[in-house]
Amino acid sequence: MNICMLARNPDLYSHKRLVEAAEARGHTIRILNTTLVYMNITSHRPEIRYGGEKITGYDAVIPRIGASITFYGLAVLRQFEMMGVYPLNESVAIGRSRDKLRSLQLLSRDGLGLPVTGFAHATKYADDMIDMVGGAPAVIKLLEGTQGIGVVLGETRNSAKSVIEAFRGVKVNILVQEFIKEAGGSDIRCLVIGDKVVAAMQRQGAEGDFRSNLHRGGQASTIKITPEERSTAVRAAKSMGLNVAGVDLLRSNHGPVIMEVNSSPGLEGIESATGLDIAGKMIEFLESHAKPNRTKTRGRG
Repeated sequence: MNICMLARNPDLYSHKRLVEAAEARGHTIRILNTTLVYMNITSHRPEIRYGGEKITGYDAVIPRIGASITFYGLAVLRQFEMMGVYPLNESVAIGRSRDKLRSLQLLSRDGLGLPVTGFAHATKYADDMIDMVGGAPAVIKLLEGTQGIGVVLGETRNSAKSVIEAFRGVKVNILVQEFIKEAGGSDIRCLVIGDKVVAAMQRQGAEGDFRSNLHRGGQASTIKITPEERSTAVRAAKSMGLNVAGVDLLRSNHGPVIMEVNSSPGLEGIESATGLDIAGKMIEFLESHAKPNRTKTRGRG
C-alpha cells in the first residue's frame, strides 16, 4: 500500500512507530505536515497539493491531527475522503470525539456509563448544577482542554463555584462533572482497533494530582480489564464511529464510566506498558480494510 500520514511532527514516538510498522510490512508511507497541505476544491477535478506538488496515488491516510488544528486538519482529511482515499479514522468520527459535549451526548444516547455531567451557559444556577452532579468535590473541565490541561477539581462548594464563575467570566465553555472518588486518581486506557480492545493499561496520577494523564507525570502499568470494561470501550468507539480509539475509563461504584474517547491515541505509554506492537496492529487494520471509496461518509457531515 501507499500510505499518507497527516502529522505536524514526524519525530513523535507514535509517528515514528507507525512509519516503522508500515515499512516493516512492505508499505510506502509519507508524512505530510497537515498545516502545509492545501486544496483545490472543485466539482470535477478536486486536488490536494503539497509544496507545489499534486498529491495522488494514496491507498490510505492516517490522520494524526493535533487538537489545536482540528478544524483545518478535518478539512484536509475530508478532501482525501472525497477523493476516495481510505482513512484510518474518518473525519466525521474524529469531529464527534473532539467535541467533548457532543461525544458525551452520543455516549449517553447509546446507554453507556458516564459520570454525571452538567452543562450550562449562565452561572446563575451554579449551586444547583453542583448539587446535580453530586455536590463537592466536583470536576470542572474546559470543553477545549486536552491532556489534563483545563481540568480543575473544586474541592469545596465555594471553590467549585469560584472556578465555574472564573471560566465563564472569560467566555469559555465548561462541563461540571461528578468526582469519582473511588477511582483513587487512576484510570484505564483501552486501545480499541476495529471491534476489539487490543491493549489496556492503568494510569495512576502523580501524588496529590487527581488527573492520571501521562503528560502530567502519571505512571502506566498493565491491567486485566473485565468483560464489562472491554464491552464498554468497544461500544464507546463504535458510538463515535472510530476504527481506532483510546477509551479512558474510571472504575466507579456503579461500573465503568467513560471519561473520554480519543481519536489519536498516543502509542508510547501503552506500548511501553504492555510490550505490544500497537502500531503494527493499526497497519494490519488498514491492510484488511483499505479499499477505494470505502469511507462511510465520504467527507459528508
